[in-house]
Amino acid sequence: MKDAFNMSVSPVFCKDGKNYAFVTFDDGVHSAEGKIPECTILSSKGFSEKEVTQLEDYMRRELTNLKKMASSVNVWSALMKD
Repeated sequence: MKDAFNMSVSPVFCKDGKNYAFVTFDDGVHSAEGKIPECTILSSKGFSEKEVTQLEDYMRRELTNLKKMASSVNVWSALMKD
């Protein structure tokens, strides 16, 4: 697996009283989308099973930081950028 990926975190969503966010990984060839706080990969393209497990492990290790990132996403300011 490559050492460098573009990673993005969605804003926090709420459904049935439970908060969650999505984390995407992309290196231009491979892509994956995961969900926190479950720390599971929902879909992937080009990653092996071992690599998917590594991405899930990463999300578990970095869950606190990923939650902070998701809670700080301001959708309105992103939409207002030129």
